[in-house]
Amino acid sequence: MTKGKERMKIWKLVFVGILCYAAFASTVGAVKLSRSQPTERISGSAGDVLEDDPVGRLKVFVYELPSKYNKKILQKDPRCLTHMFAAEIFMHRFLLSSPVRTLNPEEADWFYTPEVKAIERGILHLLQRATLVQTFGQRNHVCLKEGSITVPPYAPPQKMQAHLIPEKTPRSIFVYFRGLFYDVGNDPEGGYYARGARAAVWENFKDNPLFDISTEHPTTYYEDMQRAVFCLCPLGWAPWSPRLVEAVIFGCIPVIIADDIVLPFADAIPWEEIGVFVDEKDVPNLDTILTSIPPEVILRKQRLLANPSMKQAMLFPQPAQPGDAFHQVLNGLARKLPHVKSIYLKPVCGAPKRRFRPYAPSVTKNANETDVRKARKAQIQRDEAIGRALPIAIVVGVAALAGLYFYLNSSFQG
Repeated sequence: MTKGKERMKIWKLVFVGILCYAAFASTVGAVKLSRSQPTERISGSAGDVLEDDPVGRLKVFVYELPSKYNKKILQKDPRCLTHMFAAEIFMHRFLLSSPVRTLNPEEADWFYTPEVKAIERGILHLLQRATLVQTFGQRNHVCLKEGSITVPPYAPPQKMQAHLIPEKTPRSIFVYFRGLFYDVGNDPEGGYYARGARAAVWENFKDNPLFDISTEHPTTYYEDMQRAVFCLCPLGWAPWSPRLVEAVIFGCIPVIIADDIVLPFADAIPWEEIGVFVDEKDVPNLDTILTSIPPEVILRKQRLLANPSMKQAMLFPQPAQPGDAFHQVLNGLARKLPHVKSIYLKPVCGAPKRRFRPYAPSVTKNANETDVRKARKAQIQRDEAIGRALPIAIVVGVAALAGLYFYLNSSFQG
């Protein structure tokens, strides 16, 4: 009888141990399905940020949104591919075949949402906490938050390349501008468009021989910019336009007249050194401001603008090239790593958990094709099925062990 009680105590200890292990496995097993080894990255600064190589420093997961938010919009309006906002479209295409892309969300540093059209009812709650990559270069804008990456407006690289003139062509135009001074259609009474800055340019300098300004847009527009020393970049309805990119590409010193502008890649491009900033209220003194700049300062700005890295950073070429605007976006994201704790979203109580495991195949150019997307979706569904079945299997196992325990216990007592 005594031996029976001792054997019973041993069995109890064994089953309690098994039950504790089962409970532990139910929590740890799910973690193993959803975690992968962290990726090793280059630490520290890589020197000149314009020439940084982002590959190996970050990984980006690209969300697949419904086509109504991107592809269908392009089908309805092909102008989206040539508009100054086209940078956002080309950024999406670039990421789909970029070496920084990952198909495993568990190892991603950033999640890219390719939403071409602004949502009419306001920004999604999730995007309000996001680091936005966009052309909204305006302080206090509803779509711009601190830490966002401002990209340059799109200007067609091939078109500008076709209009290059010899580098040694003298710059015989002192100040150049082509564009609207008044927007009669949208601002018939005046005073709102460009906050009066463009109107002030016209009223004060339309007869000044140093200023080549007009509303006409000649076929020699690009060539004229390459013959000018200063190119005016005033605000319109927005504080920026492709004119800023064109000025940099053609080596014309940009005269930025927009008090609340946020310039692209401001942590990589020395805008203060390559451009001239004029407050909107000081436009009537524009001639005095520009003629008082010493020649050696003008020459230095022109030398900086002649730097190929400066020009490359402003362009979205097809295909992408080292140091271009695509890579500057990735460099900007890489410099924000590691994330601070406040950037992470807290899990919602009761929300279903999606479990992933790393995908074996590497990212290829056909990674966004229909068959490939279906295969990835099927893989996710299989992982989710395993995740749902695992807790049930553990509960059944625990119940079976408990039943066996009570059966053996009653047998020994009997």
